[in-house]
Amino acid sequence: MPTKAMNLLQDFLKKESAGGIILMISALLALIIANSPLGSAYTAILATQVTATVGGFGVDKPLLLWINDGLMAVFFFLIGLEVKREVLTGQLASWEKSSLPVFAAIGGMVIPALIYIGINSGSPENINGWAIPAATDIAFALGILALLGNRVPFALKALLLAIAIIDDIGAIMIIALFYTAEIQLIPLAVGLVALVGLILCNRFGVVRTLPYVLLTSILWLCVLKSGVHATLAGVAAALTIPIAAGGERPLERMEHALHPWAAFFVIPVFALANAGVSFSGMSFGDLLNPVPLGIAMGLVLGKQIGILGFAWVAVKAGFASLPANVNWLQISGLASIAGVGFTMSLFIGNLAFDSAEQMALVKIGVLSGSTIAALVGIALLKMASPRPGSTAEVETSTEGGQQPVPSAG
Repeated sequence: MPTKAMNLLQDFLKKESAGGIILMISALLALIIANSPLGSAYTAILATQVTATVGGFGVDKPLLLWINDGLMAVFFFLIGLEVKREVLTGQLASWEKSSLPVFAAIGGMVIPALIYIGINSGSPENINGWAIPAATDIAFALGILALLGNRVPFALKALLLAIAIIDDIGAIMIIALFYTAEIQLIPLAVGLVALVGLILCNRFGVVRTLPYVLLTSILWLCVLKSGVHATLAGVAAALTIPIAAGGERPLERMEHALHPWAAFFVIPVFALANAGVSFSGMSFGDLLNPVPLGIAMGLVLGKQIGILGFAWVAVKAGFASLPANVNWLQISGLASIAGVGFTMSLFIGNLAFDSAEQMALVKIGVLSGSTIAALVGIALLKMASPRPGSTAEVETSTEGGQQPVPSAG
């Protein structure tokens, strides 16, 4: 991998790891507040109506939806930038680089969804949540890996990042296809005009940030009003940002500027607003409700079976190879860590269900499943990797003629 691309990847992993630790703290704080005397105030604040209008045209939503539809659009914009960079110049730029994470990510989305559907097959009112356990929270996952220090080889972190990026692409497609409300054509048409404007800015080599910001804001508002989920506007806009133009690199500049805001503000605020669930009146038996059980089993077992199983088949069939100095027990640990769904799982849960009761069950499933997956993943990676400073070497399987994957660094 070229030095510049490697530096970008290392910088990304460093920020995501630190952001993941802050995300854990935010989630824990939300749980503490929701189960304290401040719980009712916490709920009331999130339900506060916030209105922004210009000339009679604007948005009137509860604070929670401003966070989920507005702030998260910034997060999805960053995802779009990362996806475009990785596909054009990074780890997903060729089949040789992307084959293993593509197979692993597909398995990590399909199997959890099937497990959820199987457990909820007798409860049709719950089926709409099938995509909840298919998601991976890259910040949370990399934050956990950061806690393990140099037990975890860089190649494994890079592989997890690639899987999570493909997982994000899948989540974006799922949201667009399955979680879009009734479409209003006039706002959507105006939004398409703004999108065309962004494309023209790209074509004419515009490198200034302001035109893209203004047109993206218009696109976001129009998409929000159209019934299509507003966060998709962030992805669409990001794909129009040029990699290089006029001797500058606008995409890298925007990504570098936005990443700290997303990692240290947007995602922690989302966690603080969405992770709070009151355990008052709940019992251990609630974990066996089909919704949380399906989510937890999907995250814990589904990710393990899907990622490890599909990766193993791909390697044995000769379609992919393991990164250098990475063994199958480490891949199993990675698969468990990928079962930390958190941010994206909660986000999809908010799209899938309207009732507070169902969302409470979603939170229980996501929190319990992510916690178990994290603990199992940590245990597996500790077993698979040498202690820091140890001279022990990680034994790498050589079956199937495995060769180092260039993107592993």
